[in-house]
Amino acid sequence: MLNQKISGLIAAPFTPFDENGELNLELIPSYYEMLKRNRVSGAFICGSTGEGVSLTFDEKVAVMTAWAKLTKDDPAFTLMMLLGGTNIKECKQLAELAEQAGVDVVSFTSPSYFKPANVDQLAKCCMEIARAAPNTAFYYYHIPVLTGGNFQMIELLKKVDGVIPNFRGIKYTHEDFMDFLSCMNYAERKYDMLWGRDENMLSALVLGNIGAVGSTYNYAAPLYLDLIEAYNEGDLEKANTLQQQSIDMIALLGKYGGIAVGKAYMKLIGLNCGEFRLPVKNMPGEQVEAFKADVNKVGFQDFCMQ
Repeated sequence: MLNQKISGLIAAPFTPFDENGELNLELIPSYYEMLKRNRVSGAFICGSTGEGVSLTFDEKVAVMTAWAKLTKDDPAFTLMMLLGGTNIKECKQLAELAEQAGVDVVSFTSPSYFKPANVDQLAKCCMEIARAAPNTAFYYYHIPVLTGGNFQMIELLKKVDGVIPNFRGIKYTHEDFMDFLSCMNYAERKYDMLWGRDENMLSALVLGNIGAVGSTYNYAAPLYLDLIEAYNEGDLEKANTLQQQSIDMIALLGKYGGIAVGKAYMKLIGLNCGEFRLPVKNMPGEQVEAFKADVNKVGFQDFCMQ
């Protein structure tokens, strides 16, 4: 079982589809090698960026299997699998399969249709799922903007501490720095807190954060590695400038339609992951040239992945 805290950048890969919207698993080995080449420490698969909610059970298993075959014998690369959130029974089945496949971490997020009434109910869900893969590290995925599960994570840690043996930490995709710091400091810093907002990385570093999971690490990891280095060397001015470049790059996601624009960035670095599935809107073809022009303006060519 993964016992150490995760450090560095964990990319949240896009699930590659072909021109018919079906899985393109043949792209995953190249994807993995690209992440390794750019000093990315791991992958968080089938999450928000990976369209886990738009994949069937069998598709999730296929994606997980393809990644696990590449990473199970690579101790320098951490493979994290989001099991889902809405269907607890399905999450348990996936957890069992993930443990058999050698996945390093399984993760679960708050149910978003029948929502937990309180932190007690959320903790019960975590307990049920973590028990299905007792020899695999379990991380909760906190992303209330999508799930509506807007609970204080410090309260969840208090509920699970000493109760779920393989509960290792939280992927924290929210802006509550007070709650985040309280979680980092809880129980003599027992739990691993992974920051999940790329555009706020510098603020998390100030709090002592050492590990992050994000979508833009799929195509702009060098920018963030430079940011981390600048911060560690005490060059806050440079770190500030690099964080602003990150913000400017991420702003183009909003300008051109949202999460699906990430796959347009991937095409620019030579990995065609296809389009997003419905209900997500993809960037219209007539906007591609304007997008490329804006990408050049933010200096993407200077920090993109090769």
